[in-house]
Amino acid sequence: MYQVRLWSTRHSRSMERLYEIMNPAVLLFLRCMTRILGRRLDRPVTAIERTMKGFLFDCQMCGDCVLSKTGMSCPMNCPKTMRNGPCGGVRANGMCEVKPDMRCVWVEAWAGAKDMTSGGDIKQVQFLLDYRDKGKSSWLKVARDE
Repeated sequence: MYQVRLWSTRHSRSMERLYEIMNPAVLLFLRCMTRILGRRLDRPVTAIERTMKGFLFDCQMCGDCVLSKTGMSCPMNCPKTMRNGPCGGVRANGMCEVKPDMRCVWVEAWAGAKDMTSGGDIKQVQFLLDYRDKGKSSWLKVARDE
């Protein structure tokens, strides 16, 4: 998974384009299906999201996805779960102080954001994570305008 996560941040511009193309159709589909099926859709959509985003981004299913703002690097992969930037313990070689064999999630995020057209979003302060949403689908959350 780690190698695929690094690949995704290195190809953040392509991932952003794919997101821009697919997002309107996926949201429309989810909005329509939610009206028809209600909450019965939650389990299968969450499973699909967990599988796809888990493979591509090593997604931790926090319920408040910020991949498009963090260079396609999931900040929840940080051992300290820092959502607003590096902790200050990044080693000189860009590696994590907690896991020295892992490149800092935020070093990857800045590199990925640099290639994206919406890369400036990385400077936006993210709100604290609501841990009640952990394990829930952020796709459904956006589709339902929650």
